[in-house]
Amino acid sequence: MNLLANILCPNPRAVSSPVARAAISDMTFEVIPLKSLPDAIEQLPANARVSVTASPVKPLEDTLDVCAELLEKGHRPIPHIAARKVTDEAHMRSLATRIKQLGLSEIFCIAGDAQDAGAYHDAMSLLRPLLDFTAGDISAVGVSSYPDGHAFIDESALHQALLDKQELFAEAGIKGHASTQMCFSTDTIRSWLSAQRAEGFDMPVHLGVAGVVDRAKLIRMGMRLGVGASLRYVQKNRAGLLKLFSSVGYNPSDLIDPLADEFDSMGIEGLHMFTFNQVAATERWQQAKLG
Repeated sequence: MNLLANILCPNPRAVSSPVARAAISDMTFEVIPLKSLPDAIEQLPANARVSVTASPVKPLEDTLDVCAELLEKGHRPIPHIAARKVTDEAHMRSLATRIKQLGLSEIFCIAGDAQDAGAYHDAMSLLRPLLDFTAGDISAVGVSSYPDGHAFIDESALHQALLDKQELFAEAGIKGHASTQMCFSTDTIRSWLSAQRAEGFDMPVHLGVAGVVDRAKLIRMGMRLGVGASLRYVQKNRAGLLKLFSSVGYNPSDLIDPLADEFDSMGIEGLHMFTFNQVAATERWQQAKLG
């Protein structure tokens, strides 16, 4: 596995920025409920922050089952709660009760891709009743953000949604953060975040970055999970995607290193690593970046 990591991501340089080092040191490993999940879990470093995605074909209860397994192994799981997969208030209360029973204090709330939404059509419509029901239990919530825009939602609506969630978290005394969807352009991240900050968005950001994954798997899994599926995304990420096709592997340092000294000024306090279950190679990259 070490040889594979070296092939995919040769000799990553250690990062010196204290804020960036802290983000890398406690970065979030995102895992996916696929056949490779058991191996991915075994490859996690001790006491890892682990974001567990919600499967489009499995119930949210399965996501919480994975969280229970991760807790038993000494990790810090963060379940993705997809609003459109929550059928009604009773279902919401059942999920919330399980979250409380597991002692989970952090969740990641998204709208999700389910075509037939239940009672909650987006993250915001679920967050209000969920946070009311779990008052005193959930203390941190992550939400999605889109430096490259969204295929079906215009940018003004995306910005307003972030402001609405920011206000809700402030009212509820919740620590919120926005994780960015995968993006391969440092310029895009800078300009998007600068514009958001100028318009009143002040929540901390967790930079969403693809982990150390071979190019074929990254492209295949990205398309399968909806990353890069739109023409708009391909156009905006042309340079990054061309680089994937012209090199052996993708190196997350290419995105992080140019931004490392700006983490503090831009309010980037964390990394959300899309591992596509290739955890070992990404963890090796993490250790090399920390020197």
